[in-house]
Amino acid sequence: MKAQHLLLAATVAVTADAYTTGNSGARKSTFVGRQVTSTARISVPSLLRMDSESDVIDPVARFNLEQRLRESSTPFRSLEHAEAQHGMPWKSSIDPKVKDDDLLYMPFWEWQMQFMKDNLTDLRVMPCTNGKRDFAFNENGQKKARIVNLCASSKEYHKIRMTYYDAGDNTQVFNSVWYPDPAYNLPVLGIDLLAFNRKKYLAIVDFQPLHQDENDHSTPFEHLLQPIKEEYDTLKGRMSSKFYDETQFFSQQMLFARFEDEGVVSQDLFPAFSRYVETHLNLLRSTTPVAADVPNVLARQQAYDTYSAERDPATGLFAAMFGADWAADFVHDFLFSSSTRPETFVIPAMPGAPPPKQGGGGNPFAQGGDPHAGVPTRPFVAVAASQR
Repeated sequence: MKAQHLLLAATVAVTADAYTTGNSGARKSTFVGRQVTSTARISVPSLLRMDSESDVIDPVARFNLEQRLRESSTPFRSLEHAEAQHGMPWKSSIDPKVKDDDLLYMPFWEWQMQFMKDNLTDLRVMPCTNGKRDFAFNENGQKKARIVNLCASSKEYHKIRMTYYDAGDNTQVFNSVWYPDPAYNLPVLGIDLLAFNRKKYLAIVDFQPLHQDENDHSTPFEHLLQPIKEEYDTLKGRMSSKFYDETQFFSQQMLFARFEDEGVVSQDLFPAFSRYVETHLNLLRSTTPVAADVPNVLARQQAYDTYSAERDPATGLFAAMFGADWAADFVHDFLFSSSTRPETFVIPAMPGAPPPKQGGGGNPFAQGGDPHAGVPTRPFVAVAASQR
């Protein structure tokens, strides 16, 4: 969420002193020789909307502000209530042409929701808004596409976001990112599963490192993933360097697959996904939190968000279905809410797209009469920040 979108109900004083001074316990910071961000203090009067066009709150102050708001609020909705608000978990597609009512990745959503309820401490639903838009749900009835989003936090993870996109057999997407509490200098857990026309499938599950050198994290982790990955030959692919630099924010044990056999989803992808999620939480629980690491971890999480926001290939899908202006806010204020937002919003090209087919439909690669109906084959500037 951008600084200008924080709406506060009371005067809040925020300090980073607790994160940069004092005895952190059994272990020192892993950021040896690195400068720790200085103390930041923000005072915000009652019901003040911060309307600056640029970020004026550094990552530490932003995190402290959000944590103070979280702690002062009551968990007004359970996860079950948040799901039920938009009919989740959906049992049938928005597209009536889908005969078997099969939502391919819904079992992943349901398993993750149950895992979170069973294993996370002080789990709370967080707002899916930037102050001017509610991202919890959107629908394009004409093109038979809908999206639902949920955001949660716990003692272990300061943000867990989940997205399900349903456009019938044309497109199914499940996406989730888990951000550890910044006292844990650990990788982000990233999950991105896509299906196009029930013929082309793309899957990524990874412990996305904050640092290029694994040893710069509190605890090494790739050795925990290697034996899992070794069991699934179908998930040992390599991503194209055309869109991402796999040396930045991707591990050597990333599960990556492009495939055409849908059986891979249930036979290999689902068990590997669940084991990666379980392993990430086990890794966090076996790691000692260090308060002094917080400023640098938040800075690296912000760098991850900015890198991802600039390159996320699904941005074109969202722009095609819900408009470029909505997509810009969604990417920078929900998906990657700590990202640095550029003056102009550029929609990246979508890799691995199937050949275009005729008609509107839910597939963003289908060419219809709507000017947003097609996803770009090369990046283009969609909207200027100063014009919104």
